[in-house]
Parts: sequence; structure tokens; C-alpha cells
Amino acid sequence: MGTNLTAKQLQFINFIQEFKKSQGVWPSQRDVAEGLGFRSVGTVQRYKVRLEQLGLLQVSNNGRGLELIEQEAVVEAVELPLLGRVAAGMPIERFEYDEFIEVPKSMVAVGAPHFVLLVEGQSMIEDCIMDGDKVVIHQQAHATNGQIVVALIDNEATIKRYYKKRGRVELHPANPDYDIIQVDPASEFTIAGVLKGVIRHVD
Repeated sequence: MGTNLTAKQLQFINFIQEFKKSQGVWPSQRDVAEGLGFRSVGTVQRYKVRLEQLGLLQVSNNGRGLELIEQEAVVEAVELPLLGRVAAGMPIERFEYDEFIEVPKSMVAVGAPHFVLLVEGQSMIEDCIMDGDKVVIHQQAHATNGQIVVALIDNEATIKRYYKKRGRVELHPANPDYDIIQVDPASEFTIAGVLKGVIRHVD
């Protein structure tokens, strides 16, 4: 399908799919609200509008149910470790959490190690990476100029665009309010991985 869904959108679609399999009919908006623990049908409406825009959902012929347009195309999820926080600003402490979250399978290369980090800060907003987003990272120790990487500088983590110029490493923000980080050659510098996708939750 090629559409990257948030984890909650994926949960919404999977609930509809499983409801149809078990009940034989498409769920109503009330069914979805109760099944997913939403406080109101208004929350279901917000998901419905967005997924209709993505071409994944429509109201069934009887006007009652929420029907998936392409059941076979629903994105499958994989579990990845949420290792901690990464700064979209000045570097912060190295990864500290230890839990797992579901991410769309389309963000993950088969057989390659990946992990997820929670973004804090605004330095990458022009690359559509916002405070509170989760970023899916392909774990690797190298990058090419212009790639968005998670880098560790003296054990502190940041997400920036990577450039190596005349033997010196620069980490570029995507916000003019932030300065380029010139990595001191005396610092301990490593690349933890390269950006593969961004997950943004909607309520």
C-alpha cells in the first residue's frame, strides 16, 4: 500500500478488520469507540475522516458500518524496542527506556535491526520531525552526506542531518533557530542509525 500509518491508526484499522471477521458485519462507529476505549464517537469521526482521505475506509452500503476498502492491503505491524529519547535540539542523555511499540511493517527493512526513539525538541521541524514524534531508526554505524541520523556525542543523543566535510563532522538542524553542531574531533562520536520513518500519534 505504501501509506505510513501511525500506531493508533493501525490499531483502528486492525480493530475494524478483526470485528468483521468475528461478527460477520462491519462495525458501527459506536462499536469502534467501545472496542478501542474512546470516550466519544467524535474521536472515531476524526480517524474516519483521515482514513477516508487515505483511501482506506468508507461507510458501508447500509450507512451503518465502517468498511475497509482494501482489506488485503492493511499494513501489518511489527514490534520494535523503544529505547529512549533523542533530542531535536541540543543533545540529551543516551537511551534510557525499555519497552516495545508497534510500528507499520513498511518502515522496516526485512532482516535488519531497527529501534524507536521518542523525539524531544523542535530542531528538525522543517523535515517534519516534531516534538513528541517517534522515529524509526535503522541501526547502522555509517551514513552518507545528507541522511538524517541519530548520533551520539560523548554519550548524548541527537537527531540531525549528517555531513562530513574535509574530515570534520557537522550535524545540521532543520530549523533556522538552531545552530549547526560542529563535532569536536576530540569528542567520542558514533552514528547509532539512520532514519527510516516517523510516527505521529493523533487523538
